[in-house]
Amino acid sequence: MDRLIPEKSTFQSISNIKNLCAALDISEKDLSSALSLRDNEKYVIDHVEKSDGTFRKIHKPHYEIRKIQRRINKRIFKKIVLWPDYIYGCIPNEISSDGKLIKARDYVSCASQHCSTKSLLKIDIKDFFDNISAHLVFEMFSRFFKYNDEISQTLTKLCCFKGTLIQGALTSSYIAALCLWDLEHKVVSRLKRKQLTYTRLVDDITISSKTSNFQFDYALTLVSNMLLEKELPINLHKTKSSSSSILPLVVHGMRVNFEEPRYPSNEVKKLRAAVHNIEKLASEPGYRITHAYRRDFNRCMGRVNKLKRVGHNSHSKLVEKLLRVLPLPAKVDLKRSHTIVARLEKDFKEKHTSYWYHKRFYKAHDRLNILQRTYSKTAQELRLKLKAIKPKYEN
Repeated sequence: MDRLIPEKSTFQSISNIKNLCAALDISEKDLSSALSLRDNEKYVIDHVEKSDGTFRKIHKPHYEIRKIQRRINKRIFKKIVLWPDYIYGCIPNEISSDGKLIKARDYVSCASQHCSTKSLLKIDIKDFFDNISAHLVFEMFSRFFKYNDEISQTLTKLCCFKGTLIQGALTSSYIAALCLWDLEHKVVSRLKRKQLTYTRLVDDITISSKTSNFQFDYALTLVSNMLLEKELPINLHKTKSSSSSILPLVVHGMRVNFEEPRYPSNEVKKLRAAVHNIEKLASEPGYRITHAYRRDFNRCMGRVNKLKRVGHNSHSKLVEKLLRVLPLPAKVDLKRSHTIVARLEKDFKEKHTSYWYHKRFYKAHDRLNILQRTYSKTAQELRLKLKAIKPKYEN
């Protein structure tokens, strides 16, 4: 049976700060220290490039904030929230007790809900994270999780920055997925009665119909009213309807005119061209040992691996080509690998349970994966050293 309403998996609640710290497995001193950080200490501003070449501003949290946000994700959002079926993109896949996948929550699964459709309405929420206010977050903790004002306010302070949700905070995606918890299921139910399918992938709302040239005025009004009640504006430039015609209907980059989602043919052509470009770069003397080649190769392999998700027959052929031109280590990688392992050995005693030690440890393994392609003996020796200093990190 489909789940339309987000729910808690437990009736228990967190009644005071002591219980909150116990639930997150932190000390009250840790919590107080994180809350007392000045604004300029809580986050570092950075920019990441988007697919269209522009840059998105993100905030990198202070390690104390990051640690607590990670615990909130694992011990609250992942553990006790039963997510509705129409939410995708920022919540964990549903896994059975024996480890089998029940329901994937990625963009491909989201697109698959709209397969064999004849008409589409796409609605984009403008500046989604920036427009989710601290007031909205407080209401979520208070009314959905049923935490008292003290706990709700504390969690809101840990998850928001200067009165809003921000991109970069570890908890932001989960809060964004849940911020419409009390209204969205009502809209979905009403649309379902009209034989319409609704999904939301973070800030991208898609509504589809099996009817050609369907008029989405009613659906748009329902969604607009829902967002208006939460003070979330619609991006009119990215909100549009379309029907099947000469051009294929596309949801999250996937063609949905068929029974299963497919990549557009021009996208597959772009991937073949990207692999060919990597092969050309690899043929240049000495280029396979550069970091520039390593970066381009990893980016290309990531794009190619998306084909596997939809069972495209080009996937194995393109991967085979890339495996012939793997990045190779430079001599400087020898020195860096020795230095990284030595630092881990030095930090093991005091820091082996920390997140950053855990991250550095597995980065070292990634570097050795490249090193062993030329310096297999050295890589093997360093792996034995790493085996003795394995982290015991618990998030």
